[in-house]
Parts: sequence; C-alpha cells; structure tokens
Amino acid sequence: MSEVPPNTPASEPTGQPESTAASGGNPVAEKLAQLENQLKAEQQKYVYLYADFENYKKRAVKDRADAVKFGFENAARDILQVADNLQRAVEHIPETTDKNLRAGIQMVLDQLNSTLQRHGVEAVVTQGQAFDPNLHEAVGQLPSEKPAGQVIQEHQKGYTLHGRLLRPARVVISSGPAPAGPNA
Repeated sequence: MSEVPPNTPASEPTGQPESTAASGGNPVAEKLAQLENQLKAEQQKYVYLYADFENYKKRAVKDRADAVKFGFENAARDILQVADNLQRAVEHIPETTDKNLRAGIQMVLDQLNSTLQRHGVEAVVTQGQAFDPNLHEAVGQLPSEKPAGQVIQEHQKGYTLHGRLLRPARVVISSGPAPAGPNA
C-alpha cells in the first residue's frame, strides 16, 4: 500500500497540485502553485507578444506596399506642373505657328499624360459635377443656369494617384440662377 504524506488530507490523491489554502502550510505545494501562476503569466505575455509581432509584420507589409504604390507621389506633383505649363503652351500657340511644331508639342503633352496614367495618375472629373470638397477647391462662385453647388468652370485640373488625392481641382461653382429684376 502506498503511504499518504503526513500533511496531505487522506481524501486528496497524491501527486496532484494543491491550492495554498488547502496545503496546510506545505511549502512544496505553495511553491508549485506560485510557479504555475508564473508560468501562466509568462505564457500570456508570450501570446500577446506573438500577436503584436504578427500585427507588426502585417503593418510592415502594408507600409512597404504603400511606399511602392505612392512613392511616386512627390515626383508626380512636380511633373504635373510641367504638364500644366505644356498644356498652356499648346493653348497659346499663335495660329501662324508651323502646324508641325504645334502637332509635335501636342504629341509630347499626350505622351506625358499617358505616362502619368500608366503610373496611376488620373484626372479628377469636374465639369457638370457637384462640388466635392474632397476633390475640388472652390476659387469662386458665379450665378448660372446650373443648380447651386455645381462646378461650372475649371481653373486648374485636379489629379489622383491610385485613388488618393494628389492635387485638388480648382473650380468655380454655380450659385444658382441670377436674381431677376433690378430690385432683387
């Protein structure tokens, strides 16, 4: 027959961890309970640390993807100013200018615009659209036959890069129909 240790109640099986209250002052059982609590705490820390590291890895992958996707943003803003100036040049070429020169400048502008499109730069549609403060910058308001709040003129094109606003479109919006009569 197996003997029961002197400080262990006879109803409890031996070899099982005991709580500190039921241990009756058994230092081994108290130490075992303390170590089990420490182990649980360390396991919990490990689980949290592992979850934090997994979140960090996901965030790092997303940040790298965004850096590749939007890394062209600053250069695109600078190139857009060149495209604007080239567009102004095309619009202000005198009629007496050689047609081949005019066509050549237009071809360069078209090539620049198609290159920007290939890299995710898209023009913001403004004409006939309702004013959207997320895409448009209002620089004026004029009475017109269009409903109030609708874009009626575009002063500068706006652009997005992969859906993110690169530059807002500068627009004039309608204030609605002009008041009728001299007393209005």
